[in-house]
Amino acid sequence: MRGLITGGAGFIGSHLVRQLLQTDHQLVVMDNAITGGRHYLPAGGGFTCWQQDIRDATAKKKIQQEKFDVIIHLAAQTMVDASIKDPVFDASENIMGTLNVLEAARQCGARVIFASTAAAYGDVVENELPVLESHELSPQSFYGLTKVGVEKYLALYHQHYGLDYVICRFANVYGERQGDKGEGGVISIFAKRIAAGKDITIYGDGTQTRDFVYAGDIARGICKAMTTENVNTVYNLSTQTETSLLDLVRIMSEVSGCEITPKFWPVREGDIYRSMLSNQKAKAGLGWEPQVSLEDGLRRTMDYFRGI
Repeated sequence: MRGLITGGAGFIGSHLVRQLLQTDHQLVVMDNAITGGRHYLPAGGGFTCWQQDIRDATAKKKIQQEKFDVIIHLAAQTMVDASIKDPVFDASENIMGTLNVLEAARQCGARVIFASTAAAYGDVVENELPVLESHELSPQSFYGLTKVGVEKYLALYHQHYGLDYVICRFANVYGERQGDKGEGGVISIFAKRIAAGKDITIYGDGTQTRDFVYAGDIARGICKAMTTENVNTVYNLSTQTETSLLDLVRIMSEVSGCEITPKFWPVREGDIYRSMLSNQKAKAGLGWEPQVSLEDGLRRTMDYFRGI
């Protein structure tokens, strides 16, 4: 199978490349090297790198010419606060850039695996947790809105052009090589500051919750989506476990051996209060479930940030 990973030199892409190198897939990584870079990828090769922005018209032409079987579309603007400050910039990458990818995909007949987000659901009331894929979509940020918009585009591309797709709505992903600005970056922010002996800040009172899932588990889920027969649908990739930020700090303190006393600042605009996604559909339709515990994943993440 010949595959393209947009944003493949970024955080999640770097985990996915490592897993796919263990298969016989022919891989091409496309990345604009702004938030990621070649240094995130294995040194041994076994794949081709294109430094290209998905918003460029030349990117679409290049993808069409290569005739990929599958395109894993990870490239995106992922900063919630940036989407609030500049929704035009957010849409230029997450909508217009994605349309370049979709147009190329329909021309070469590739399946598209799309990286969506728990932010698509918005704030969900307690009795509706864990959130099912069929839940109403009500994003609270422009970032979440662009992801929902692309999901709608995919459904119509399938309806009008026969394009096959799998949408993966990620819970809050963390792990090695994560930046400290994107969605779900609270763990990388905390880990980097703890490793440097600096204070950490919680926005709100710390009782807000997230469903933290390790990037290696997300990569395995994407691999399953590449070959599943259960296509043209959406799957949550999550642990189906709620963890408050206060509990997160406690666990990070235990695995790092550091005493951590966070500072508290006001809640940021666009942030949701509670999040936990059901993963039952992914278990049934993809044969996937998370394997790395939060404690183990945090230990790996802390070790990485201590070593850079």
